[in-house]
Amino acid sequence: MRSQNAHAAGRVTTALRAFRYRNYRLFFFGQGVSLVGTWMQSVAASWMVYRITGSPMALGLVAFAGQLPAFFVSPFAGVLNDRWNRHRVLVIVQYLAMAQASLMAALAFSGYAALWNILALSLFLGLVNAFEMPTRQALVIELVDDANDLGNAIALNSALFNGTRLIGPAIAGVIVAFHGEGICFSVNAASYFAAIAAFTAMRIPGRKRADRAKNLFAEMKEGIVYAVRFTPIRDILILLSINSLVGMSFPVLLPVFATKILGGDSGVYGSLVAASGLGATAGTIYLAMRESIRGLVRVITVSMFFFGVMLLAFSFSTSHYLSMALIALVGFGMIVNIAGSNTILQTIVEDDKRGRVTSFYIMSFMGTAPLGSLLAGALSSAFGAPVAVRVGACICLVGAMLFAARAQSIRRLIRPMYSRTGVMPEVAAGIETTEILREPPENQGA
Repeated sequence: MRSQNAHAAGRVTTALRAFRYRNYRLFFFGQGVSLVGTWMQSVAASWMVYRITGSPMALGLVAFAGQLPAFFVSPFAGVLNDRWNRHRVLVIVQYLAMAQASLMAALAFSGYAALWNILALSLFLGLVNAFEMPTRQALVIELVDDANDLGNAIALNSALFNGTRLIGPAIAGVIVAFHGEGICFSVNAASYFAAIAAFTAMRIPGRKRADRAKNLFAEMKEGIVYAVRFTPIRDILILLSINSLVGMSFPVLLPVFATKILGGDSGVYGSLVAASGLGATAGTIYLAMRESIRGLVRVITVSMFFFGVMLLAFSFSTSHYLSMALIALVGFGMIVNIAGSNTILQTIVEDDKRGRVTSFYIMSFMGTAPLGSLLAGALSSAFGAPVAVRVGACICLVGAMLFAARAQSIRRLIRPMYSRTGVMPEVAAGIETTEILREPPENQGA
């Protein structure tokens, strides 16, 4: 019994090892408070749009406006990310996001909320996020001293993002049902103070930044050529693009599923979002408890298949509780694929190109989502929400098969890089590739 307890304690320590670093602890808890408010606003905004318009297409348009800047602005943000002080940028964007949430609250309380001004504010927040997301992702590696802990830090960051998706939507569903959307926007605005306080308290050493004398477009081209020519980065970004374009648009249609398919209200909608967050949180806990990044190529391949199958099953469900269970499994597969892909990218990219590659990750993950949102809204309006989700799920399964065919080549290219950087100490110490291949199948891979 004592050995079992010791083993369990060791697993917990492994899962939380990034908390050894003060800067990461500040980042985690500051973002935790802020993200609860962010999810509250997300649920309240979607519900307000659907209440005002009653249109699935309007939901798609608002999501399109909020995500479009990630496609066009993120590449520029990535270049500037390699030039600027990332810590300072994150403090500034918190203030801008706070202003947006305050304006949303003013519209909701005044009764002047309309599709056009919600679209405008969604576009503004999208511009803010186009700088915030790649900067935040690239900053994580500066918060941990040991590169071997980076995968754990990314997994915990994803766990935080999705764990708050359990809390925020649940609170928002109740508040919206009884008091309207305005309070949710107000809480989100106030929550940014926690993030600002955390970032201000951090002590981050200076780093060598890109030469500002270089041409902005030349640096962007350099980053694009680097990402395209290196097969692992290119193939992972393509997989994420497929996932985002046709698979991850399902949250846009959840209000339609909640009302038209399940016959519910904002509470049912909140429960679906929360269930998705529960599954995603379980996925990030699974990733955090992995002791090594070995096997991640296999993991993201399997998770993409799993995501597509569960999403297809969800599209056929007409039961509230079955839909909650299936959407939780969808969330699990989705976040394991996304966070696992991000971990590989962050551990193989060269430091002087990290901001640019991270921006390509955001562009693949978020930038293709606007088109996916419009496509989902259009298909839903024409054929119904279940058909729109089924089409996306089937395309995701095709993408998973194509990536699986490339997986062995990706593993072969990644291993030497991990050997040189020491990210996988057992490889750096001289273990032969043939010995790695003799491991049990579940442990093989990069």
